[in-house]
Amino acid sequence: QVHLVESGGGLVQAGGSLRLSCLVSGVNFKLNFMGWSRQAPGKERESVILLTPAGSPNYSDFARGRFTMSRDAAKNTVYLHMKDLKPEDTATYYCVTFQNTRSTKYWGQGTQVTVSS
Repeated sequence: QVHLVESGGGLVQAGGSLRLSCLVSGVNFKLNFMGWSRQAPGKERESVILLTPAGSPNYSDFARGRFTMSRDAAKNTVYLHMKDLKPEDTATYYCVTFQNTRSTKYWGQGTQVTVSS
């Protein structure tokens, strides 16, 4: 059974950094896409970074240069490393996994990131 649990969110000042974690169970990193998405109040959920099973990242334009993603198979954890945070990065951040574009997507419960100006 797939289970994702995010942590690491919080309040940070603009220009600061934050690392989010997603503890994963029931997933083989070598078979699954792993990603982070976010949703701000009143806005649609959007992809931040998607990591292919081979480990290649696909960045959204706003994430490139500021956000990176890593995975640690030994700890069953994926991370979202964020730097130079901006108030517009304020959102609930979700971990997501799926095997292909037609398969079920599994989501965590989300972790809130608030960036103050």
